[in-house]
Amino acid sequence: MRLSTTPAVLVLEDGRTFRGSAYGAIGETLGEAVFVTAMSGYQETLTDPSYHRQIVIQTAPHIGNTGITDDDDESAKIWVAGYVVRDASRVSSNWRSIGDLSTRLVESGIVGISDVDTRALTLHLREVGAMRMGIFSGPAAAADDDELLAKVQGSPHMAGAKLAEEVSITEPKLIPAVGQKKFSVAAVDLGIKSMTPVRLSERGIDVHLLPATTSFEQIQALGVDGVFFSNGPGDPATADAQVELLREVLGAKIPFFGICFGNQLLGRALGFGTYKLPFGHRGINVPVMDRTTDKVEITSQNHGFAVDAPLDGETQAPHDAAYGRVSVSHVCLNDDVVEGLQCLDIPAISVQFHPEAAAGPHDSSYLFDRFIDLMSASQVAQA
Repeated sequence: MRLSTTPAVLVLEDGRTFRGSAYGAIGETLGEAVFVTAMSGYQETLTDPSYHRQIVIQTAPHIGNTGITDDDDESAKIWVAGYVVRDASRVSSNWRSIGDLSTRLVESGIVGISDVDTRALTLHLREVGAMRMGIFSGPAAAADDDELLAKVQGSPHMAGAKLAEEVSITEPKLIPAVGQKKFSVAAVDLGIKSMTPVRLSERGIDVHLLPATTSFEQIQALGVDGVFFSNGPGDPATADAQVELLREVLGAKIPFFGICFGNQLLGRALGFGTYKLPFGHRGINVPVMDRTTDKVEITSQNHGFAVDAPLDGETQAPHDAAYGRVSVSHVCLNDDVVEGLQCLDIPAISVQFHPEAAAGPHDSSYLFDRFIDLMSASQVAQA
């Protein structure tokens, strides 16, 4: 494969620029600059709906070497707004590969840039925080620097962005249980990754995948044993409709499990706040302690917002005394960010990381079994 020599320029909203070569489609794109520390799994990253409206910077220096395969897609399309790599592989070599990444980026209209010092770029973002960014290639890169900077500074911020409805399915879908059916779950799609329903169905769960606009009455009509909220993009402070839905689920004491965005929405439903992290957690190497077992897990993460809840002890849910006591079940060992919530008087748990982790690691896959335990206990209590 011959790599592009078309000039490209990357412009940050603080005016810093990096020049390189076009990678993928030629043109221009705008989004929030975020860096991913994973050494593998670039295809899963590109197709994760949580990256909607974000330009991904890969810290691993060599990208594209294993090509692409349809089996590794986490959704039906590439969601990133743009892509930044240091060294784009000239050769794809893997027995599963059906094509090269550069071609897939072109076919998907994803504007990217290669030959960039991604280490310097990442260190800059770690120091000043995530910010808006633009990539311009071909004729777009020839524009005046001030003109390009004005485009970046005029683009939307991620804080305040309401995006879950933009990536969710619009019609319900059933993913049947593998083998004998044990439970049924309503999974609200806020930007769900394809591996999540797989992890549920392989445990004998019928997964009713539902749009982000689903009502509590629609969930009740399904007669499910539990409710699941997925990962997804945007600011959790904008998801008022989903928070109200979740409060009805909690009030009815239907077992609940949330991942990533779902964790943030559980925090909001309980009455805690959320806030934007300086540069977020994005990678497959983030250490988290499960305080219920004192075990440390290496986790897959992708989030720019977090729950603001007391780290130590039990707290009465601020929104409604009927929700009872809440504790932080998981905490990030890098920066003490809340990584999980556990309700002690109603059946609800959530984590900020990704236990489905298609590209690994798989330390946290047991959390799906904890959800099953919640549903089992609920059935026994109702018997």
